[in-house]
Amino acid sequence: MRSLAGRRIAVVLFNLGGPDDQASVKPFLFNLFNDPAIIGLPAILRRPLARRISSRREKTAQANYALMGGGSPLLPETRKQAAALKAALAPRLPEDEVRTFIAMRYWSPLTEETAADVAAFGPDEIVLLPLYPQFSTTTTESSLKRWNAVYGGGGESRTVCCWPEAHGWVEAQAAGIVEQLDKVGDRPVRVLFSAHGIPESLIRRKGDPYQEQVESTVAAVVGKLAAMGRPVDHAICYQSRVGPLKWLGPSTPEALERAGADGVGVVVVPIAFVSEHVETLVELDTEYGELAHRLGVAPYLRVAAVGTAPAFITGLTEAVLHALSRTGVAPYGPGCKGDWKACPCQAESRAA
Repeated sequence: MRSLAGRRIAVVLFNLGGPDDQASVKPFLFNLFNDPAIIGLPAILRRPLARRISSRREKTAQANYALMGGGSPLLPETRKQAAALKAALAPRLPEDEVRTFIAMRYWSPLTEETAADVAAFGPDEIVLLPLYPQFSTTTTESSLKRWNAVYGGGGESRTVCCWPEAHGWVEAQAAGIVEQLDKVGDRPVRVLFSAHGIPESLIRRKGDPYQEQVESTVAAVVGKLAAMGRPVDHAICYQSRVGPLKWLGPSTPEALERAGADGVGVVVVPIAFVSEHVETLVELDTEYGELAHRLGVAPYLRVAAVGTAPAFITGLTEAVLHALSRTGVAPYGPGCKGDWKACPCQAESRAA
């Protein structure tokens, strides 16, 4: 790492965001469906469609967020992670001024707001750190494109594009799984690694590496468990499927049906999420928990999102330090194994 004391370092954490209250559910949904990464139509067609979808889904979404007190816990959770990361970086960079910023894609603090705050800070160095472990065009690429479009300040910037096998991330997931397995006793269980789904067409058409990276994360976590003397029966599944397109599968409900047919309980792991939000607290805990009960899948246990687990925060710290030692775009730890058109590292290499 370059030894340049007294730097101003901005670490920008990216996530999707979530509505603060019932009134913000509809505009949040509009921002989501107006993203060309989600609906790939020209703006003149996408905007009215996004308005119709957000209106149609408003009441159902409000009911889901009502189960969590009216709004999403994602921003409070991300603020805790940002504070923990800043505290962990302080002794590692004692002569530098480090600030952590949060940029949400679809709700406050929106990327535009955060970009203005970072520019006002006047950083010498910027680390862009998406809180999506696995790269996807629907998450990481969308967040970074928006940042690059709106940030007009100074500072030398570098990007951590993904970290599907980062040691601290894998360690925190394995520890959470062991905690739940210890509750099981001698009952047979299957560990279900549930990731947010995306349409299969994004893999084929856009060269999105997301599925490969989810599989890499799972392999690393299962390997860690085996090294701990806790080998597991496991499967990968995908949740949150909507619309008529064919999505990555099997779906999490289908995986639960298979577990019921096999006579095993499940320990569900949110393998693509780092914070609790509607997909974990409502979809996994309530909707799929009720489905598991109807299917006779018992026990039904869920691993908590890593949140501010010390191993995870240590992993983010190391990712920032690694990024400061280089320029450009790169993963922290192993990234893509295949040749993927959407991979920003491979695109940067091709352009060089």
